[in-house]
This record gives sequence, C-alpha cells and structure tokens, in this order.
Amino acid sequence: MPVQRPATVSLRRSLFDDATAIVEREYASDLSLDDIARRVASSRRQLQRAYAEVGDTTFRDHLTGVRMRRAAELLATRALTVREVAQRVGYRQPAQFAKAFRRHLGVAPSDYRNGGSGRGGSGYHAAAGRRIAA
Repeated sequence: MPVQRPATVSLRRSLFDDATAIVEREYASDLSLDDIARRVASSRRQLQRAYAEVGDTTFRDHLTGVRMRRAAELLATRALTVREVAQRVGYRQPAQFAKAFRRHLGVAPSDYRNGGSGRGGSGYHAAAGRRIAA
C-alpha cells in the first residue's frame, strides 16, 4: 500500500471524526452515507475511504453498532417495549430491528432484556455471553 501524504491522512481523520459525531448524535434518524458526505462537505467515496482507513469499518456497520449499543442500554432499563426501543434507535419495523439485534449481539432483544443485563454497568450480558461495547 502506498504511503499517504500527511494532508490526506489529516483530511480523512477529520472527515471520519465529523461523520462519527453526526452518527452519535443522530443515530435515530434516517441517515445515509450520501447525506453525511454532503454534511461534511465530502464525496461519498472520500467518506467511504475515511471509514475504511481511519475507522477500519463501514458507515453502515458504524451506524448499526451505535444503534445496537443504545438499544442494549434502553433494553437494560426494561422501561420500554422492544417496539419502542426499535423506534427510538431508528428502526421503523420491529422485526428488522430484532433481526439486526440478533445478528449484532447473538440474542433476541426480548431475551436480552429478560437476561438480567443490569450487572453494575459492566457491559457484560449473560444472555449474549459477551461484552457490549460501551
């Protein structure tokens, strides 16, 4: 892989930081790569490269990770139904949310909520059998 110029590295770092900040704030809204690229004054391709090279991920994987982390937090409180959690983290269809949650955490949202996730905020969930990124 060719060595990149410092200005290129800096630009991509800045694009990645700006894009991830938007995702962290607005994960529940209908975000797209094109929308974020426009908002950070970049092309779609440049933002894809920033995600790949700086974040070692994709826009879609990052957005899903943020949504699933927040969903796990909401489910742990047991104050909301799975449907309500799905809507709060940006899914219109609870079934689509449940599928994504299972794929991401290895357990259904209802099982996660019923699995006693309140372990002192450690981020470990017994039903999922692994740590949840904080």
